[in-house]
Amino acid sequence: MKVIASLIFPLILVLLCEVNGQRRKPPRKRVTPPPVEPVEPTDLPPPLPPGPPSIFPDCPRECFCPPDFPSALYCDSRNLRKVPIIPYRIHYLYLQNNFIEELPEESFKNATELRWINLDNNRIKKVDKRVLDKLETLVFLYMEKNHLKEIPSNLPPNLEQLRLSRNRISKIASGAFNKLEHLILLDLHNNELNDAVFNKNTFKGLKNLMQLNLARNILRKMPPGIPTAVHQLFLDKNNITDIPNDYFKDFPNLAFLRLNYNGLTDKGLPKNSFNITNLLVLHLAHNKLSNIPYISSKLEHLYLNDNSIETINGTEICPTSLFTFQEPSSDLDNVPHLRYLRLDGNHLKPPIPLDLMMCFRLLQSVIF
Repeated sequence: MKVIASLIFPLILVLLCEVNGQRRKPPRKRVTPPPVEPVEPTDLPPPLPPGPPSIFPDCPRECFCPPDFPSALYCDSRNLRKVPIIPYRIHYLYLQNNFIEELPEESFKNATELRWINLDNNRIKKVDKRVLDKLETLVFLYMEKNHLKEIPSNLPPNLEQLRLSRNRISKIASGAFNKLEHLILLDLHNNELNDAVFNKNTFKGLKNLMQLNLARNILRKMPPGIPTAVHQLFLDKNNITDIPNDYFKDFPNLAFLRLNYNGLTDKGLPKNSFNITNLLVLHLAHNKLSNIPYISSKLEHLYLNDNSIETINGTEICPTSLFTFQEPSSDLDNVPHLRYLRLDGNHLKPPIPLDLMMCFRLLQSVIF
C-alpha cells in the first residue's frame, strides 16, 4: 500500500501543477499610448541660411540686395517669421511667401521712403497703424492671402493700388478710405463681406478709383455707394438676385462689368439695366436668365452662357431699329458694335436667328 501511495502522490502533484498553469493568466503587455497630434499640421520649415555678405553694409543677411538695384530688398520665399530691419534707402520691398504674423514698428522705423510692399501669402492678422503712419510715400500695398479680418486703418494717403484679396475680411471701418483720393485699384475679392458691411459712405473718398473687385464674397444685393469714376467692376460669385432700377445711371466711365455666377433672373433686371453708354464688356454667365437683356449699341463683348435662355428675338433685343440700316451703308457708327456673343449652355437650338445676324452685323464670333 505504501508503494502504491508513493507512486500515485507525485502523479497528483503533476496534474495539479498543470491545472494551475492553465488557469494562470498570461502577463499583460504594456500598451504604449499613441503620440499626441500637434495642433499645427507640421512645424514650420526653418528659415533659409543667411546669404553671402552684401556690398551694402545695411542689407539684412536673411535677404538679398541686388547690386544693380540698390533701392530693392528681396526677402521673399525665405521662411521668415519676422520682418528684418528695413534700410532707409529701400523703395521696393518683397516679403511675400513667408510666415510673417505681424509688422513691428521697429522693422519700419527707418523705411520712410518705401513705395512698394509685397506681403502676399503670409499670416498677418492685423497691421499696427503706427507702421502705416510712417509710410507716407507708399504707392502699392499687396497683402493678398493673409489672415486679415478688417481693412487696415490709417492707410497711406498716396496709395494707388491696394490688394487685399483672399483674406478673412468681414469689416470695413467707417472712413477707412476717406484719405485715399489717389487710389486707382481696390481688390477685395474672396473675403467674407456681406450686405451689412456696405452703406452709401463706405467708399467715400475714392474719387479716382478705376477698378473695384468684390467677387467671391457673400453679397445678396448690389453694394451702395460704388464710386462713380469706376471703369471696371467685378461682382462674380456672389448671391446677387436683382439690380435696382437706374443703378448704373451715374457710371459714365463703366466699361467692364462682371456678374457671372450669381442668381440674376429676368424679374430682377429692369429693362435698361445694362444700357450703359460706355460699357464694352458684359459678363452674365451662369445666372438664371430666360431672355437676352437689352444692351447698348456700344457693347462689344457679351457673355450669356449657362443661363436658361430658350428663344432669341433679334428684332426685340437690337439696340437700333433694323429699318435704319437695311440699305448698304459705309457708315458703321449706327450699327451695333457687338463683336463677340457667347450663348452656349442654354436651351437654344440652331440655326442662329437671321434677325440677330442682321442687327449685329459686326459679329465676328458667336458661340451657340
